[in-house]
Amino acid sequence: MGGPFKATRVTDHVYWVGAIDWSLREFHGHLTSRGTTYNAYLILADKITLVDTVKSHFKEEMLSRISSVIDPGDITYIISNHSEMDHSGCLPEVIQAVKPEKVFASAMGASALAEHFRLGQEIVAVKDGESISLGNMNLSFMETRMLHWPDSMFTHLAEDGVLFSQDVFSMHLASTERFDDEIDDHILEDEAAKYFANILLPLSTPVARLLEKVGGLDIVKGIVATDHGPIWRKDASKILGLYSKWAAQKPTKKAVVVYDTMYESTAAMARAIGEGIRAGGADAKLLPLRACHRTDVATEMLDAGALLVGSPTFNNNIFPTVADALTYLKGLKPRNLVGAAFGSYGWSGEAVGQLEDVLRGMKVELVGEGVKAKYVPDDEALAQCHSLGVLVAERLKELCE
Repeated sequence: MGGPFKATRVTDHVYWVGAIDWSLREFHGHLTSRGTTYNAYLILADKITLVDTVKSHFKEEMLSRISSVIDPGDITYIISNHSEMDHSGCLPEVIQAVKPEKVFASAMGASALAEHFRLGQEIVAVKDGESISLGNMNLSFMETRMLHWPDSMFTHLAEDGVLFSQDVFSMHLASTERFDDEIDDHILEDEAAKYFANILLPLSTPVARLLEKVGGLDIVKGIVATDHGPIWRKDASKILGLYSKWAAQKPTKKAVVVYDTMYESTAAMARAIGEGIRAGGADAKLLPLRACHRTDVATEMLDAGALLVGSPTFNNNIFPTVADALTYLKGLKPRNLVGAAFGSYGWSGEAVGQLEDVLRGMKVELVGEGVKAKYVPDDEALAQCHSLGVLVAERLKELCE
């Protein structure tokens, strides 16, 4: 049955019927260099159920995969775990084609879907902890508000040990492989970290609460079926452990030095600071913004304890690329950081003070005074930069002991 796209068996009763987006390179402002998937799942119960759909222009791919297993018209229920358009974009067309008996979502999901679309079918709102029968199996629902939208929820199929976790535990990774044990561990951790840092970091407190809550589902021994990237079937404890570590945001002896430069003066200062950090016994990661994207900055901050920012003064302001990166980081709400500011200038020199104001607004503990160098930093200015790096490293060591 169906066309060229085939479903992938996950368990005896669950199939992956999603779509692969090989071309996606940007998502909500961060880079997705490996593309992504939009995962949807088919449960072959007495009442056949589709969990989530896909981005609108991938509808035919999803329907082809469904058709490789069943006639789409045999679908009885549709579950919408998350109303974001990459998971609900084709929902109105699927409802029209399939004509399911019921469509389920969280209370806020039902409201969001009604506001997104003009659906011809009422959405049934389910409560946290509520269950529905599929005849020979049951689904239970868990609200996961603000992870990462107000409508988000989990769906649990206890009989097959599958947790449909929507965007939580996801990553942006286009691949013909569907499972974690088919993909290199380095790629898994790299992409999972990027996803957490750029999407879920400001929600670290709800993440920590969620991890306590899902402990009762014993999902470590089961399968975590996400909405993006591979399905966790080999070792779900791996991603839960990473989320626990990242959500805690405990400071480490790693300092991230973010900067841009016009005539290499601020770059020279950054390198001197990096040497000082190293001499003080901490690790330094220099990120020149002419070569690094804001995505890289956020990801490197995930396991850092310090943020140092450098900028030349440009039109009496912070250099544009630095302002961009800081605005992005501020929205991600990193915690438990120390830091400092530095930069070069020609005649006015406002940037360093402005950087310090932004860092204070981010609740970064400033270590030492910001270093300013006029035109080209001389040996004295570079020595001050080195000393600043040492100070930051010493403060990190105090916090990590």
